[in-house]
Amino acid sequence: MENKNLTIAFFILGLALIISAIFVAHTFYKVKALDNTLTVTGSAKKQVKADLVKWQSSFSRTVVESEIKQGYQQMEQDLKKVLQFFKDNNISETNLLIPPLDVSEIYKYEKDSGPKTYTLRQIIELQSNDINGITNLAKKTKELIDQEVFFTSDRLEYYYSKLPELRIELLGESIKDARARAEIIAKSSGKKVNIIKQASMGVVQVLPINSVNVSDYGEYDTSTIDKEIMVTVRAVFTIK
Repeated sequence: MENKNLTIAFFILGLALIISAIFVAHTFYKVKALDNTLTVTGSAKKQVKADLVKWQSSFSRTVVESEIKQGYQQMEQDLKKVLQFFKDNNISETNLLIPPLDVSEIYKYEKDSGPKTYTLRQIIELQSNDINGITNLAKKTKELIDQEVFFTSDRLEYYYSKLPELRIELLGESIKDARARAEIIAKSSGKKVNIIKQASMGVVQVLPINSVNVSDYGEYDTSTIDKEIMVTVRAVFTIK
């Protein structure tokens, strides 16, 4: 009986050693595989000019409750002047987005401080590919002020409409940049870069030229006509 128990014990011990050896061999293989990869970040940039401009402007009137009807009439006259201003500068009414008139009550901190007062505000939105024309037009709105139209202009926003196509182009260039960096690193350790195993694209950065204000979530500058678009990629290469 004692010999039988010893035999069983040796059998279990031997089986455990075999399983351990397999596990160690598998672990060694994974570690070795990790040693044969190199992760590098590459990037590519290109300077472009905006090809689309967005301009939002508005005009308004402030009236007391008893004069709100007259306020609407004044806003109608103001709108005619604004539309004529755009027409005189070769902007058709069909190119303008004119949402409904906004009416809001002006809040008063003290009760019984006079009648209710309202602000009537009309927004005008314009999109155009004529970057220089709209940029210059936005500087001429004093003409409307001179006609007693309380006209205000928001900041112009400049966009690049071909960003999806350029992003693909820069993706290829950023991978080339990543490989070039990987080759320098691999050479220093006596190895060579083989094939790309994995690649993931980072966020796109649309920046003013020479800007360093990148963000983990991506940046899209709309304040400048001249822009610099940057794409990054994280690539994993096998080395030998």
